[in-house]
Formats: sequence, C-alpha cells, structure tokens
Amino acid sequence: MKAISITAYGEPGVLEQQELPEPAPGPGAVSITVSHSAVGLVDAIIRRGELAEYDYAPKPPLVPGLEVAGTVRAVGPGADRFAVGDEVATLTLPGMGGYAEVTVAPADLVVPLAGTGVSREQAVAGFANTVTACLSLTEAVRPPSGGEVLVHGALGGLSSVYPEVARLLGATEVVGTVRRAGQVDAALALGFDRVVLASEITEALGDKRFAVIVDPVGGDLRLASLGLLAPMGRLLAVGNAGGRPGAAIDSNAVWGGNIGVVGFNVGGFLAAGTTPAVAAARAILPLYTEGKIKLPVTTLPFAEAREAHRRMDAREVTGRLVLTTP
Repeated sequence: MKAISITAYGEPGVLEQQELPEPAPGPGAVSITVSHSAVGLVDAIIRRGELAEYDYAPKPPLVPGLEVAGTVRAVGPGADRFAVGDEVATLTLPGMGGYAEVTVAPADLVVPLAGTGVSREQAVAGFANTVTACLSLTEAVRPPSGGEVLVHGALGGLSSVYPEVARLLGATEVVGTVRRAGQVDAALALGFDRVVLASEITEALGDKRFAVIVDPVGGDLRLASLGLLAPMGRLLAVGNAGGRPGAAIDSNAVWGGNIGVVGFNVGGFLAAGTTPAVAAARAILPLYTEGKIKLPVTTLPFAEAREAHRRMDAREVTGRLVLTTP
C-alpha cells in the first residue's frame, strides 16, 4: 500500500511516499480503506522535531495522522459489530498511521457513519477534536454550570469545536482569541460569543475572569492567562502550538490565587482505556447531526502532503486540512 512517512525531523520535504506492507487487524480492531486523512498540527510538530526530547512522542520513521474516514476493509476477532464495507471515521489512531491507503484502528475508537447524515469530510475534520474537547472538559476540568470559558487559538482545529462543547456542558459564554484582526469574523462564525486579539487580552477583557481557560498555544500567552482566571478557575493546557519551550509557571501565584493548571493529552489519557471516548462520542454526535458544528475544511490530494504541511508551518490554515485518496 502507499503511505506518506516522516523519514526524519525537518521541513515538509522529509515527508516521502513509500510502499509499505498492508496492516491486518488484530483482536478488537478493524482495518480501514482510507478515503480522508486529517492533517493535524501535532503531525507538523512531530515532523519538526519539537517533541524529540520527550519519550512519549513517536519518532521517525513513522506514518503520521490520527484521524481517518473511509470504509471497513477487514474485521479482527471481537470487532464483529462492524462489517466489511461499513462507512466509518476514527476518533483517534493510538499508533498514528493515518496518511496511508489502509490503516488499523481499535474498534472502540471507530464511529459508524451510516444513518448519521454526517459526511466523511466533516467527521474526519471534527470528531476526534470534539471528543478531545469533551473529555478535557469532563475528565480533566469541569466548567461550573453558568461558567465562562476562554479559548486561545480560536481558529485551530481543536479550539474551533470548544464553543459548542462548552455550551453542551453548561457554559454560558465562550470567548476566543486570535492573532490577527482579520481573523475575528472567521472565529465568530465558529460560534464564539466574543473574539479578542491575543496580544491585547489584558486590555480587551479588563476585569473579566473565567472559570476555565483552554490553552493550546503556550508560551507567554499561557503565563498572561493566569491573571484572567476566577478564584478556583482552571487553565487547561492542551498543546504548545506556539512552538516555544514550556512556560515556567509561578507555583506561588497558583496557590495564592486559588487557581490551577491542568494538562490534558488525549492520546496518553486513552492509553489507559478507551471507554471514556465511547461515551464522549455518543455525547457529541448530536452536535454534528443537528448541524451545530460545521467546520471549514480544505481538501488536498493524498500526494500533496508536503504542501499541506507547508501551509501548516506558514499558518495559512483556517479550519482543517484533509488529504483525500482517489
């Protein structure tokens, strides 16, 4: 089968198309003929080597990609709720492998699409991030009913689904941040109640304080966010898209202000068991079937993975980038 591999750390040119053996599903798994592969920021972060020093991060050579959609190709023992030909999407691929003509996924992390009315494009663009958002706001932190939530990097693939998920869980207002003034309207279209520039958050938000701040950006923005937490508020670190080394947080400010900082890495969380993801998938599916979440998606042919990563590195992406196979 054809697959796109990260052959070494570096620029998008390290992505190479290769012929690899077709994987077969083991117990409790299915193989999927892939028609859509989402290009995630984490794919680019791994390719650039920004996580090279961490043992938990996969190392080259590897086939990146955490989210795919397509049809079931083969069914392993114990995964017989699926049949060959079923239209499906994955919530995540624990071992990556999405940039391929065929991949294998645990059946518990596969969602059937038949009868939902949700397209493969929307499913692969949003399901995994929406489940991640739901798990982060139920397992890592929990916004109080009527609480207000601030989400950084509002146009990012993960951040973009937080407005509807936060409201589903009881939030009354969800504010987003963006880097440029020209991005405000696009963020508002995703459902944010208000959008401010990240460089002006202190001035723009004044005395406003938040029960939860979702931060996939990191760096100086993470440090500045601590002062925007309400008493007993929680900052939820879900990434480091800014590419800066980890911010050093003053623990005295944390205990003195009655605030907290919590990290959430969905891959590590689900390594202990997939049951929470199944429940979260059921909870978020109506957000798609009822049209409450509809993400902007740009598709590129499978062979243009390098171009997809170039756009990621240049921060030219609004919504999700998805690779499609013929």
